[in-house]
Amino acid sequence: MKTPIRLQPLVDDGLIDEVISQLMSGKEATVYMIRCGDAIRCAKVYKEATKRSFKKAAQYQEGRKTKNSRRGRAMEKGSKYGREEQEKAWQHAEVDALYQCAAAKIRVPVPYGCFDGVLLMELITDANGDVAPRLNDVNLTHAQAMSQHHTMMGYIVRMLCAGIVHGDLSEFNVLVDSHGPVIIDLPQAVDASANNNARAMLYRDVNNMTEYYGQFAPELLQTKYAKEMWSLYEQGKLEADTVLTGMFDEDTNTADVASVLDEINAAYQEAQFKQQRQHAIDNDHYDD
Repeated sequence: MKTPIRLQPLVDDGLIDEVISQLMSGKEATVYMIRCGDAIRCAKVYKEATKRSFKKAAQYQEGRKTKNSRRGRAMEKGSKYGREEQEKAWQHAEVDALYQCAAAKIRVPVPYGCFDGVLLMELITDANGDVAPRLNDVNLTHAQAMSQHHTMMGYIVRMLCAGIVHGDLSEFNVLVDSHGPVIIDLPQAVDASANNNARAMLYRDVNNMTEYYGQFAPELLQTKYAKEMWSLYEQGKLEADTVLTGMFDEDTNTADVASVLDEINAAYQEAQFKQQRQHAIDNDHYDD
């Protein structure tokens, strides 16, 4: 095929020898199958911010740190330089997350570098050497669904222990090869401890996976893995090899709002009393 404009510089520099075909075009990037020497890989070309349809990006960027104070200030102000740096940060976030996941023994594509908004990485293939299908295109047996769901819960736990929440995990962001599921698309990965939306995103990730596999194994729909793992995480008890049960006893005690309001009112009255007493003392000193 004709080399896309965004890939031409990488071809000129010898990083890519041939662009074979377009694999997909999504809300944030277009992915191509490429040849690098004897290896067949893929190139993910990120779309510009004005052309990207990924919603609520600010929620995902919350808590991301930059070591360069000038760059950080520019990103906060939204200057031209700041917007350019924000784009680079968005793109490199995926590379960083891929390396972190691989280190945590989570199956993700191997990254080979990000160059001017183009991420080169491993092409996940099936047993026949063809591009591996997405999870939503795979029919599963009951046993396969149970096994893969168990694997995915383990991956999510390992991500959380590494301080990461995927943030957009679903059957559309998981590939399936002969060895099982492979997690993809991580530019929106968030810092579990620094992002106020992390818990809600984790719940959504886990529930998306559970609901999908639950089509083939309905008993999974009764599990509460998200609440169980987040509770353990908050208590500092979650480890990469933690065995989850899928069960979670929720606190059914309702808040005693009246008692809380009484305490607030009592504290207010005490503060008022102290203020009035101090005012009286000050006046006595003044009269003397």
